[in-house]
This record gives sequence, structure tokens and C-alpha cells, in this order.
Amino acid sequence: MSTRARIRAFIVESFFVDVFSDEDSFLRSGIIDSLGMLELIAFLEKEYSIKIRDAELVPENLDSLAKVCAFVERKRLVGTAA
Repeated sequence: MSTRARIRAFIVESFFVDVFSDEDSFLRSGIIDSLGMLELIAFLEKEYSIKIRDAELVPENLDSLAKVCAFVERKRLVGTAA
């Protein structure tokens, strides 16, 4: 399963939403609230063996499926380059 499909499946299962685009803002559209964001972060860290630092907890990294997927891919690339 691709990264995008796995993260989408987690969101659908955890937050009971089916219809959202890759670019929909999680917070503005009400897909994920602030507590849900913590669940998403925990999932990403566990599922992809990455560590998300406090400075990375910004909308540019985590406020849509497209942004989350790009962020995870960047984190994984950095992890393999180290």
C-alpha cells in the first residue's frame, strides 16, 4: 500500500470521514481536530519510524493529506541519508 493510501486509510478509519481531497485542510474543514492531530502524529511516527520534532508541527507539514505525504517522504529520505 502506498504512503498516501495508508495515511488516507488511517484518517478514514480513525476520524470517520470518507470524502475529502488530498488538498483539503484537515483543521479548516473539520476532518481532524487538535486532539486528532496528536493521533495522526503518533501514527506517523510509529508507522514510518520517524521522529517529528516540535518545530515541524506546522500546517505546512500536517494540514492536508498532500502535505502529510510530502512531509513523510522528506523525513524518510533524510532518515536514509543519515
